[in-house]
Amino acid sequence: MSVEMTGEQVAAGSAALGRIRVVLHSPLYGGNVGSICRAMANMGVGQLAISAPRTLNEKETRMMACHAYSIYENRQEYPSLPDAISDCGLVIGTTARGGLYRQHAKTARDWAPEIVSSAAAGNTVALVFGPEDNGLSNEDLAFCSHIIQIPTTETYESLNLSQAVLICLYEVFVACGVFEGRTEKSEEAPSAVRERMFEIWRSLLLDVGFMDEDKADHMMQGIRRIMARGVVTVDDAQILMGVARQCQWAAANREIPACQTTDA
Repeated sequence: MSVEMTGEQVAAGSAALGRIRVVLHSPLYGGNVGSICRAMANMGVGQLAISAPRTLNEKETRMMACHAYSIYENRQEYPSLPDAISDCGLVIGTTARGGLYRQHAKTARDWAPEIVSSAAAGNTVALVFGPEDNGLSNEDLAFCSHIIQIPTTETYESLNLSQAVLICLYEVFVACGVFEGRTEKSEEAPSAVRERMFEIWRSLLLDVGFMDEDKADHMMQGIRRIMARGVVTVDDAQILMGVARQCQWAAANREIPACQTTDA
């Protein structure tokens, strides 16, 4: 069941997202950076920092960023990773590899509440991603207070850089609680409405010869089971009753084809 959020809660969640900084350490490909900008825009994050930058293909960046190119245009560049994270509270690095200095890694979902809590308290939180070829080194991870490892199959653990960013930001976005899912406009049908619907369908199925009176109770148990597999709203019940009534009318008023009315 969806819980309606207050304007203050949505504003607080949006403010927390505004304190999330995506740090790309020495990325190789403009297309990936553009895709990351798009992912950031999808998840309400606007701070992009690039440390130890290399020359990127900006045509690819613009093409892949689509309508989020402004995030790239407003990026901050730093000569080193420590410079890019110097004003951040939590610094969370990402890795696909294991090893002695990576054993405290958790999933993005595990870390997301702590990320949101820190950002909501007014701290800038850095999510750090390494270059596409080798990821973050042990020396890079030494600057990180937390480590994220995204679950994958053991047969192929490497993710595209932009995919990794999107997964991490998605978990943070969900944890912020700013998204309100769509809700059903029609309320759930009360028992009296459902019983009326079953009465009409019982009458229809008898009229069209789908079942005999002596087997009707048994067959209607099956109909009830089918219609109980999901929530039946008032609108749903009205539609189903309308269908049944129209079928009854059509069955009662159908014309017998001429070829079936010849005398024996």
